[in-house]
Amino acid sequence: MKQLKLPAVFMRGGTSNAVVFNQKDLPQDRALWDEIFLAAIGSPDPNGRQLDGMGGGVSSLSKVCVVGPPTRPDADIDYTFAQVQVKEAKVDYGANCGNMSSAMGPFALDEGLVKVSGREALVRIHNTNTKKIIHALFSVDEGLAAVDGDLAIPGVSGTGSPVKLEFRDPGGATTGKLLPTGNAVDTLDVPGLGKIRVSMVDAANATVWVNAKDIGLTGIELPEPLEANAAAMQKLSAIRMAASVAMGIAPNLEEAAKRKSVPFIGFVSAPQDAKLLSGESIKADDIDLTGRVISNGQPHRALPLTVSLCMAVASRIEGSVVSEVLRKGPDAEAPIRIGMPSGILTVAATVRHKDSGWHAEQGAFYRTQRRMFEGQVLVRASGVPALSAAGTRK
Repeated sequence: MKQLKLPAVFMRGGTSNAVVFNQKDLPQDRALWDEIFLAAIGSPDPNGRQLDGMGGGVSSLSKVCVVGPPTRPDADIDYTFAQVQVKEAKVDYGANCGNMSSAMGPFALDEGLVKVSGREALVRIHNTNTKKIIHALFSVDEGLAAVDGDLAIPGVSGTGSPVKLEFRDPGGATTGKLLPTGNAVDTLDVPGLGKIRVSMVDAANATVWVNAKDIGLTGIELPEPLEANAAAMQKLSAIRMAASVAMGIAPNLEEAAKRKSVPFIGFVSAPQDAKLLSGESIKADDIDLTGRVISNGQPHRALPLTVSLCMAVASRIEGSVVSEVLRKGPDAEAPIRIGMPSGILTVAATVRHKDSGWHAEQGAFYRTQRRMFEGQVLVRASGVPALSAAGTRK
């Protein structure tokens, strides 16, 4: 059977890669999207490599983004993120990807979906997954998004032109509440583990935070040894599922196990010296806290940006698990330096305590991006039978 061709772009955003579609090039019937995305990325692949598609075998390289006209007056574009599972025939729309968010404004400019004049662009992005607004600010080079610059980010070789991402009012992106249980800290009764003290925070993406020492970890584990530690991974999975129910994301543990994207789970510790994936080291004096995150069942090599923003917000909430390990400085508004497997990530977060409780006003960080390939992605017609039967992309 023949292959089908769909216009697409392959982009890097921060420490992630994705196939990016202009919405006009996809079927209006969104029920057909999953088949297309799975076929394009190469899932499901029981070998975990996605060699027959555009994916890279890990969650940060198994992504699809769709950009189209805005459906809100305070936005210039709509952006829908799809997390494609590697070994399962499943596409999850329950969360946003902060790294790929950095590529959406540049994609929109280069595609002609937005117009700018001058050498700086501001694109207001409506993320349809979380119903939140993100402002992307970046340089323009001869009418297109600039790629050359001096910004280096942990986990990506070389440098690039900075994209500043400002997440506006990021609280409640998944559950509708910054603190889904109303508490800065809770004690979960986790099946098989007993009582575990956690903070469940929903900013940019819902995440449950636990102190590394409470689950028998040091806090500076690297991804491969952590993934090989079956007991630790099982603990983290059990806590994540219990938190999913407590946050109201899943009705029960069975459904929580099926919903792998949110909540994320991370463990934190005080600033400490640590080895990096590169073999280099970071010093405790150069960071404000240490963090590790599990994404779709895999330890993240470089922290998901939305979850890093959530960590920064959580660190500003007094009494939270994250706040307890944060190195406090004289300036409560200073950016927070997070030590993670690929280096140091700096995130700014403005959080206030009001009569109604804690409120996250905004979070911001810098990324780089690059359009690496544009043309057509080919998918086996046999892999998208519904689309083949329709006989048209529209």
